[in-house]
Amino acid sequence: MSKHVGAGGGLRADALGRFDSVVMAVAGCGPAYTIAVTLPALIAAVGVAGPAVLLYCAIPMAGIALAFRHLGRLDPNAGAAYAWVGRSLHPFLGFLSGWAVVVSTTVFMASSALPAGSATLALLGLDTSGSTLLPTAIGALWFLLVAGVVMFGARISAHAQTLITGAQLVLLVVFAVAAMAKDGNAADFSLSWFGFSHFGSEHTFVGGALIAVFAYWGWDVTSNLGEETRGGRRGSGFGGVIGVLMVFALFTVFTISVNILIGTDAVRRAPGDFLTVLGDAIWPGWGGRLLVLAVLLSTVATLNTSLIQATRTLFAMGRDRTLPPAFGRLHPRRQTPWTATAVVAAVALVFTAAVTLGSGAGLLADALSGIGLQIAFYYSLTAFSAVVVHRKTLFTSAGSFLLVGAWPLCGGLFMLWILAQSVTELNAAALTIGLGTLALGTVPMLVSWFRGRSYFQPSPLDPQRAQDVDESYGVTGHDPTRAAAGRPDELLTDF
Repeated sequence: MSKHVGAGGGLRADALGRFDSVVMAVAGCGPAYTIAVTLPALIAAVGVAGPAVLLYCAIPMAGIALAFRHLGRLDPNAGAAYAWVGRSLHPFLGFLSGWAVVVSTTVFMASSALPAGSATLALLGLDTSGSTLLPTAIGALWFLLVAGVVMFGARISAHAQTLITGAQLVLLVVFAVAAMAKDGNAADFSLSWFGFSHFGSEHTFVGGALIAVFAYWGWDVTSNLGEETRGGRRGSGFGGVIGVLMVFALFTVFTISVNILIGTDAVRRAPGDFLTVLGDAIWPGWGGRLLVLAVLLSTVATLNTSLIQATRTLFAMGRDRTLPPAFGRLHPRRQTPWTATAVVAAVALVFTAAVTLGSGAGLLADALSGIGLQIAFYYSLTAFSAVVVHRKTLFTSAGSFLLVGAWPLCGGLFMLWILAQSVTELNAAALTIGLGTLALGTVPMLVSWFRGRSYFQPSPLDPQRAQDVDESYGVTGHDPTRAAAGRPDELLTDF
C-alpha cells in the first residue's frame, strides 16, 4: 500500500469538498476558452458535423473518467496516473504517464498567456491585432497571479475557482439559452448534425476527433487533488465524470448555435473573431464583449487547474524520489508543493517568452498538437490500469462488466486509436515536440531506476485492500466489505 495513505502525503487533507471537485473539473476543461480557441478548429475540420464529433468523443471520454474514478477510490494519490499506472501496469509506463502530464500541462500554460492578455486588452477596447508582446506580457502577469494563488493552497484555489468558474458558467448558460431561443439566420436545426452523413473526403471524423479530445482534456485535475479532497478515496475523482458531462452539454449547444446563427463559413473566414460575431448575433451590442469576459475568466481558471495538476504530479514524483526530492517539499504552513510550483511557473514563463520572441504562432500550434499525443498516451494507460486492477470482479454483474470493464476499456482503445491517427496526421515539428519530450522522460526515469528507488518495486493496486484505505482516511457511512470487493454499485452510487 502507498506509504502516503492516512497522512495525506503531507498535503492539506480535507481541503476540498465534492462541490469543489466538480468546480475544478469544469474549470480544468476551460469551457469558454475551449469554445473560443478550439471550436473554430473543430468547425474548420468537420463543418456542421461538430455536434457528432463532440458526442462520439464524449462517450469514450466518460469511460476514461470512470477509470480515474475507480482508481482514485482505491488510492487517492497526488500523482494520479503516475502512481496508478506504475502500480498496475509497469513503473516505466507510470513514470512516463506522470512525465506526460507535467509536460503537456506546462506547454498548455505557456500557450494560454497570449489569449489571456488578448482578452484583457479586448475588454479594455484596445486593438489586439498588432504586436503579441503586450498581450503576452499581460498574460504572464495573470499567470504569476494564479501561481501565487496556487502557492497559498488548494482551499484558496477552490474559493477562487468557485467565483471565477461560477461567473463563467453563468455567462455561458445565459448565452446558450438565448441562442436556442433565437430563430436561425444561417440554417435550421438538423438531427443529421449528430450523424455521419456529413463526413467524407472533405471532412473526416478523425480530424475532428483529434481536436475534440484536446477540448475535453483537463477534468482529471480532480484526481491529482485526491489526497486533498474530503473523504479520501470516497471523494476522489468525483468531479471528473460530472465535469465531462457538463462541458459536453456546453460545447454541443454552442456548436449548434454556430450552425444555426452564423454558419460555419463565417467561422472559417475569421476564426479569431468568431466568438465576438456569435455574441453579437445572440445579443447585439454587448454580446461579444461579455463572451470575451467569459473567455478571460476561463483562461485564468484553466491556468490555475493546469498549474495544480503539474505541481501535484511533480510533488508525487519528488516524494517517491523518481525526480529530485526538492519537488516533494511542502511549504511548512500552507502545505503546498512550493518548489514544484515555482519551477513549473518559471519554465512556463520561459517557454512563453521563447514562443513570443521566436517562431510565434507556428511553434505554439505544433506544441499544442504534440501534447495531444501525450494526453492520449496517459489517458489510455490509465483506462487499461483500471480494467487490470478490477479484472477479478468484472464478470460478477452486468454493471461491473459495463462500468468498470467495457466502458473504460473502450475509452482506452479509442485513445490508442487517436494516438495512432495523430502520428500519421501531424507534421514533423509536432511529432518531435510530442514524442520527443516524452522520450526525454526516459532519462530521469532510468537514472532513478538505477538508483533503486522504491517506486520501481511497487505493491500492486488491489481492491481487496480498500477497507484498509477507508480506515486510514476515516471514511464512514458505507459498507467497507462491499467497497473491498470492488463492486461497481458501491463505486458509483455517489453519482
